[in-house]
Amino acid sequence: MTGQAPLIAELVNLVTPQWRGGGRARRPEGEDLLRAFAALTGERTAAGLLAVPDAGVRLADLARELGQALLAAEPADQAARINAMIRRYGAQPYLVEDVGQPFHLHFHGSGETAVEALGGEFATALALIVDGYGPDRFGQCAAHQCEAVYIDLTRNSSRRYCSAACTARAKTAAYRSRQG
Repeated sequence: MTGQAPLIAELVNLVTPQWRGGGRARRPEGEDLLRAFAALTGERTAAGLLAVPDAGVRLADLARELGQALLAAEPADQAARINAMIRRYGAQPYLVEDVGQPFHLHFHGSGETAVEALGGEFATALALIVDGYGPDRFGQCAAHQCEAVYIDLTRNSSRRYCSAACTARAKTAAYRSRQG
């Protein structure tokens, strides 16, 4: 389930930040959001999303909910938001045997569309991350002019930036400030 972390962060980052990577964020809406996000998923997920008439609107709502859970100030608020999403999207576990892999657990929402199925999966992934890593593994990029979120799955909880590009920008800025 932790494999969903980059996809969760990317959905939130497509919709919510005003600043990303040092500049104004382009926030796609509707069909543009749907196409941008579907391009990040596998073929089957993308096909399911593209078949939903108002998927862009539903994805934007899901992204805002996920963002509120990721950036909740208190662990109790974070847990309440994640639990509400698990209930809302009807996350249900089931075993899957993929080609070349043993049976493993999947969680999909039992809602009416592929977006709700993804909502259940993402909410459960956040719950499992909080359970396995702790509630302090979600954050907002520390780089100047970047409000993107990240999910920190590092061993020592050291992540502070949303991407390698923001890490490099921050290190370059720190170096330049020390030089002069």
